[in-house]
Amino acid sequence: MKPILTAFAMICIAVTCYSQTAVKQYTIEQFYKTIAFGGGNFNKAENKIIVHDNSSGIFNVYEIDLATKEKKQLTNSEKESYYAIDYIPGTSDFLYSADKGGNENTHIYLQKGDGSVTDLTPGVKEKAGFFSWNHPKTAFYYTSNVRDSRFFDLYKMSPGDWKPALLYQNEKGFDVASISPDENWLVLTKSITSDKNEMYLLNRKTNELKKLSAETEATYSPQSFELDNSAFYYTTNEGSEFTYLAKYDLATGKQQKIFSDKWDVMYMYISENGKYRVIGVNEDGRDKILMYDHKSGKQLAFPTIKDGYVQSVSISPTENNMIVYVVSDRSPVNLYSFNFASKKLDKLTSSLNPEIDPNDLVDAEVVRFKSFDGLLIPAIFYKPKNAAAGHKVPALVWVHGGPGGQSTAGYSQSIQYFVNHGYAILAVNNRGSSGYGKTYYKMDNRNHGDKDLKDCVWGKKWLAQQTYINPVSIGIYGGSYGGFMSLAGIIQYPAEFKVGVDLFGVTNWLRTLQSIPAYWESFRKALYDEMGDPATDSVRLRSISPLFNTDKIKTPLLVLQGSNDPRVLQVESDEIVAGAKKNGTPVEYVLFPDEGHGFRKKENQMKAAKVTLDFLDKYLSGSSN
Repeated sequence: MKPILTAFAMICIAVTCYSQTAVKQYTIEQFYKTIAFGGGNFNKAENKIIVHDNSSGIFNVYEIDLATKEKKQLTNSEKESYYAIDYIPGTSDFLYSADKGGNENTHIYLQKGDGSVTDLTPGVKEKAGFFSWNHPKTAFYYTSNVRDSRFFDLYKMSPGDWKPALLYQNEKGFDVASISPDENWLVLTKSITSDKNEMYLLNRKTNELKKLSAETEATYSPQSFELDNSAFYYTTNEGSEFTYLAKYDLATGKQQKIFSDKWDVMYMYISENGKYRVIGVNEDGRDKILMYDHKSGKQLAFPTIKDGYVQSVSISPTENNMIVYVVSDRSPVNLYSFNFASKKLDKLTSSLNPEIDPNDLVDAEVVRFKSFDGLLIPAIFYKPKNAAAGHKVPALVWVHGGPGGQSTAGYSQSIQYFVNHGYAILAVNNRGSSGYGKTYYKMDNRNHGDKDLKDCVWGKKWLAQQTYINPVSIGIYGGSYGGFMSLAGIIQYPAEFKVGVDLFGVTNWLRTLQSIPAYWESFRKALYDEMGDPATDSVRLRSISPLFNTDKIKTPLLVLQGSNDPRVLQVESDEIVAGAKKNGTPVEYVLFPDEGHGFRKKENQMKAAKVTLDFLDKYLSGSSN
């Protein structure tokens, strides 16, 4: 039975906790000694996996021996991030992907056992992405826009000759989403708006294209084929507020709901030989992973893990082993190996710097607050451990990217760094965010910088009402679309936010929408439908663009930008800084010449975080000397 605490006792506990709290603060160098892991595909013997991590300061490819847990470095890049794709079946050769300077034109590379490297997709302006192996593992599929920069075709390449063979030529802006094991069927999607797409089934033998999606406003995302080519699975929100899993039978044309939750079903896949079915659910800003025996439909239990929750899994080709990805709010992703027969679970990695005590970090809390119109807005809240009524702390409203992104719980290096240094953070999932149903998702269409921004302002008001927050020391921080929101916040609500931090934010919507990469062509109409077409909606787009309102920037501003950003061009930040400086406003500008849309190199990540903390200490909390 739980003990009953009186109000007096709870107050005493709170006071005691504050007086006894001794949270150690860590340097930026200590935080960035943590390691970010990704990948995790098995070799043929299933005694090793290939991964990538940034322990060298940039992402490189490594191999982990599952028995000894020894990690061997396979690539030695000092300039570009390399991301592991997979071993070439039956060999120690492997594939990895990389772009140049963050330009997002990713290529697929082959590295052989002797260390020699070949660019398999060498087009100067080519953007290529690994799709999957064919079922017998004799070739792999990939998409590329080398033929037409606007559209991605589907190719097949076999180890040995390494020559691309065109399987599907994309002339109409479709996206290849799934391939049947016999290669006879392709499932294609076509973007209509950000709230609607279409799904088609292409018979490659007859070239017959059959539309499967309804005319109603809904989205469709093909997931996985049955091994016997009889059916495929897809997620959709047709007739539903949230996405669910459905099955399409190729012989009968029957569509059947297979699984639903009260949250979005994000993905589903079937293991290589059809034994297991894995389903991922976005449960109120956290990942929930479910596993089933695919034939019987019986749900299977995960092994007990004390260090966090399962973010995802990777099942080996024999289906005897599995890599489990575990994350917590106070630790980055760690990889575990699991054997289905022995039930043995082994931790393979230790991602958090051992110099950091996780007890000094904080857990995320999902909160909800009422906005200006009474709408409940979900948010992820991080409260510093030393925050108390007798020790009020400054705070940031944190705005995610998008439009249509989502702030989720889990480990964030930058958030934990700022919170560890005394800043509360409210990551607002304003209307228009994904993960909370399709009605909520489309609430900001053609209304950006208005009601969605008001949600952030009312998030600030919620923060100010908390007894442990200093109500006059609250700023706004955001990247990409969130950077636009940060700028719009200090322009439209100068009395609400004490500082603004803009990471590669859109400042001129007319220019941004006109200069999006060519390979966004299939999504261009959908983006224009949501944001506005610069050819026909220029007046509204100009009115919400911060660049044309720089005379209203009176709030201290920090701007961070990558020179190679293909989405938000450097000129966007150059001009907003120049305009703000004309007002005599304190403006700091940091340009990263070797980064794109986001910062990948640890050195740059550390610089960005340190500069931001110094800026906040100077202009938000007033704690700098």
